[in-house]
Amino acid sequence: MKITDVTLTMFRWEDLPAALPKKHSVQPSNSSQIGLLRIGTDEGVDGHAFLGTSNRSAEIDALSLMTYLKPVVMEQDPLARERLHEKMIFLQNNTTMRAIGAVDVALWDIGGKVAGLPIYQMLGSYRESIPAYVSSPRLATVEDYAAEAAEMKSAGWAAYKIHPPAEDIHEDIEVCKAVRAAVGDDYQLMLDSIWAYDYPGALEVGKAIQDLGYHWYEDPLAGDDIFNYVKLKQQLHIPIMATEHSPGGFTAYAPWLVHQATDYLRGDVAVKGGITAVMKTAHLAEAFHINYEIHHGGNSLMNVANLHCAMAIKNTEMFEVLLPTALQKYGLVQDIEADADGNVHAIKEPGLGAQIDFDLIESNKVAVLA
Repeated sequence: MKITDVTLTMFRWEDLPAALPKKHSVQPSNSSQIGLLRIGTDEGVDGHAFLGTSNRSAEIDALSLMTYLKPVVMEQDPLARERLHEKMIFLQNNTTMRAIGAVDVALWDIGGKVAGLPIYQMLGSYRESIPAYVSSPRLATVEDYAAEAAEMKSAGWAAYKIHPPAEDIHEDIEVCKAVRAAVGDDYQLMLDSIWAYDYPGALEVGKAIQDLGYHWYEDPLAGDDIFNYVKLKQQLHIPIMATEHSPGGFTAYAPWLVHQATDYLRGDVAVKGGITAVMKTAHLAEAFHINYEIHHGGNSLMNVANLHCAMAIKNTEMFEVLLPTALQKYGLVQDIEADADGNVHAIKEPGLGAQIDFDLIESNKVAVLA
């Protein structure tokens, strides 16, 4: 089997709802573009992935994918994922991790279809379902956070994670206090501060939320600030989660473990280089008896790939669902949905197993890069 074709169909995602920008982001426009990556083979088996998000158009990554990664995989065996991933990672200074992640996911889709198995079973299935938690958008007021958290608890979600305003640590602490009061002491809460604080601020917020019984403390410091993460971890007993956007690929996790700078590792197929990289990291974390918590995939099909990974590893606790859903779900006939008990379930069709909405893509097609 050989790869004979690589195309990227760009399609519009319009009428996106307005949202308050999170820290280190800008107000997204009301439209974006998603890319449907298709890798074709001489045996008629195609693999797919999506590129882009509601606030990061696929245009940003598309050209480097087609310029640098397409030549790497053309005429190659699509089942040689390990070798192809190594070659793509070698080119990460010329392309992007998101582009590498999309190609890797499409190759796994081919592999699953050839084997007649869903990807999570190819990886070695560990579970058939996993609890899901919701991550808040940035909200306007303390009261808005408290109300949303109470609503999510009533709806049966396993936990609620706050993305705070992240402009003033005292406001963020007030949000955390109000949310805890709204849901009671027995409900799981987390805080993702979006790399917003310096060390003194991170320490003050961390002490506050550990006294409130929060489950983990995510990304309080800059993504490359290992020095201050080590100091922070020494001062707090609440588990710290870093590395979501720490620079580099799979091997860049090593210093975080060696220096004991974080309690959990973090990543997803879109931002860390695909299913291959996610599974390597999960097993690396397992060797240190720590969790690898999987971040949302940024778009619907990459999030399906994340779900397969979550079903194949034991050291991940919950599956992330970002709010509002109108900014996360697009391009599939049926997206991932939690059941009444707040669990999401394995997809059991071969490959990724998701039904892509080709009619929607065709009606919103902008261009085909070939």
